[in-house]
Amino acid sequence: MSGQPAGGRPGDELVARYDARGHVVGEVVRSVMRRENLWHAASSVVVRDPLGRIYLHRRTPTKDVYPGLLDFAAGGVVLAGEDPGLGAVREVEEELGVHGVALEPVGVVAYEDAHTRYHAHRFTVEWDGPIRWQPEEVVGGEWVDLDALVRRLDDDPATVVPDSAAVWGDVLRGWQAARRG
Repeated sequence: MSGQPAGGRPGDELVARYDARGHVVGEVVRSVMRRENLWHAASSVVVRDPLGRIYLHRRTPTKDVYPGLLDFAAGGVVLAGEDPGLGAVREVEEELGVHGVALEPVGVVAYEDAHTRYHAHRFTVEWDGPIRWQPEEVVGGEWVDLDALVRRLDDDPATVVPDSAAVWGDVLRGWQAARRG
């Protein structure tokens, strides 16, 4: 599925347009969705290794939203006609090379700021294979301990994409509490 409209330029895919309640209401070209900050949906996948560490990567400086910041969730915009779960599988494979393993759904939450408004379809996956970065999306990364990631969110939040911190913060803290308790 290319998601690209006929005559569209590369990267200007047709994406699913959602309403504020989380229902699909149509489709729109990605550039219009960004320009008008329209509601849409996106996948958000936290990749964990068998030790419970989380993969933290740096976004390329060419990303259309939050360029150059650190992110601990792979994902992307849900394309027109695409199931969000299948979009999550596609995105985590494209961005980090994670494939052939089942994603576990965590739930859907809404996120909204001055740059983006979307319904985050959250998933986790355990991965012990190699990480392979998509050069257009990721410039580097490393496995980090859960406590170190939560400390970064608390002490240096400007270095991490705000939407991932918002849609995953409570989950990360829940994992941390469960591990300690």
